[in-house]
Amino acid sequence: MPDGNGFDLLKLIQADPFRRNVPVIFLTGDEDVRTETAGLHAGAADFIRKPFAADVLLKRVNNTIELNRLHHDMAQEIRVKTERLSRAYMQIVQALAASVDAKDKYTHGHSSRVAAYSREIARRAGWSEMELDDIYMMGLLHDVGKIGISDAIINKAGRLTDEEFAAIKTHPAVGAEILGKIDDLPELKVGARWHHERWDGRGYPDGLKGNEIPEVARIIAVADTYDAMTSNRSYRALMPQERVRAEIARCSGSQFDPRFADIMLGMIDEDSDYTMREV
Repeated sequence: MPDGNGFDLLKLIQADPFRRNVPVIFLTGDEDVRTETAGLHAGAADFIRKPFAADVLLKRVNNTIELNRLHHDMAQEIRVKTERLSRAYMQIVQALAASVDAKDKYTHGHSSRVAAYSREIARRAGWSEMELDDIYMMGLLHDVGKIGISDAIINKAGRLTDEEFAAIKTHPAVGAEILGKIDDLPELKVGARWHHERWDGRGYPDGLKGNEIPEVARIIAVADTYDAMTSNRSYRALMPQERVRAEIARCSGSQFDPRFADIMLGMIDEDSDYTMREV
């Protein structure tokens, strides 16, 4: 090999996206065990020393090809099953969110819209794809605690009494308790518990202030309020876009984290046809 050695060739193969999965067998007269160890660590599938028997060489090549095929098939099966489980999990989450929305005849699709707005705010804030998936999931489940609230209170057309409003205010803690039982995804409860906290500390249930509030909850808070104003409710029709914008701007720095309020304002300004609303 006048232009390099076997290690150089192995690196070239591994760097090629079309050939990197091709199994490589070193065939060498080098008797140094350290060379064999280095080759296997570099990614070689096997190491055969000269002189060799042709039948043995063919058998080891066939075995290497078969092992590589089995490994590829197993990896593909794992990917398919993982994707299937992910889809099933998302469908279960969406069904749960839809069941929460169904309790209130005036909030059809609320959870899905809040999830989508939250994801877009986070995307513009520079979050990673994995973080965007997480906040979308949290947005879908932010109101799950309303499962424990009476339908009569949720669907009441008139003004709530102090007792009824106190009951409504329990849904963040109830939601966090429900989602907290999912041990493998403890972060799910964050959006549910703290999406009604305020930047100025006057929110509930814990009265957190400023950066004490997790970022995900600060984002969902803006998205949740925006969707509430751009949806029909039992006590009013959806609000005009200019009024919604003015309200978001007014509450920046008091109810909302100014950074995420500014991003929401940018999204509103780009939505010249007012499509970000309940249809």
